[in-house]
Amino acid sequence: MRQLKKKLRLALRRGAARWLKLDRDDQIIRSYLAREGVKKLQIGCGRRILPDWLNADYHPKTRDVLHLDATRALPFGDASFDYVFSEHMIEHFPFPQGQQLLDECFRILTPGGTLRISTPDLAFLVDLYRPEESPERERRPIQDEFLGHFLATEIKNRERHAPWDCDSFLINKFVRAWGHEFIYDEKTLARAMRESGFAEIVRREVMASEHEALRELEHVDRKPAGHLALESMVLEATKPPSGIPTETVR
Repeated sequence: MRQLKKKLRLALRRGAARWLKLDRDDQIIRSYLAREGVKKLQIGCGRRILPDWLNADYHPKTRDVLHLDATRALPFGDASFDYVFSEHMIEHFPFPQGQQLLDECFRILTPGGTLRISTPDLAFLVDLYRPEESPERERRPIQDEFLGHFLATEIKNRERHAPWDCDSFLINKFVRAWGHEFIYDEKTLARAMRESGFAEIVRREVMASEHEALRELEHVDRKPAGHLALESMVLEATKPPSGIPTETVR
């Protein structure tokens, strides 16, 4: 009987914690959307908290960050946001879930609203590779610096797992590390955006945009200078003003 009561108390505490958490998330959403002005959502914020944005993450680091499972339908009504931004997150989903996330971003954006996705670029990895029989094609200094820093800091027990300063070790580690599931190139991400209904898909530089709200967003300080820009691809895509997909490829 004592053990049963203990289990019951534990179940009640867990249930109450879940209810309070859901209630807090609902309050965060309602409070943000009730504000006047432009509505901006950051999906997968980590520790990068952006002022005047609704910051969301699966593992919120602070109480004012919304808990959000981006593999599910997003808990917002249609046309709720003017801008959506996500940095180095979509690559952590298998491709079908990534496509679903793009579909959901299209749904919750206002007509004319813009999505900005920053993610590792497959072309960056391909460009790092050098066949042994073609040493005449030299890397740029930033590429050499990236390779050396990555091998020195991101691979544990180098003597065993990466005994040589070789690009093959970096590439193998990069596509599997940190829970990566799918590394996009520009043509694949742009095609996925078009299939969700987006138009006017434009590649941007890290931290740069024609939209003031989308400038200076990426967390460049988390890596040595120039490294995030080297590995990242940034695409912005606009929801047509009519709100109707411009083309359907599926």
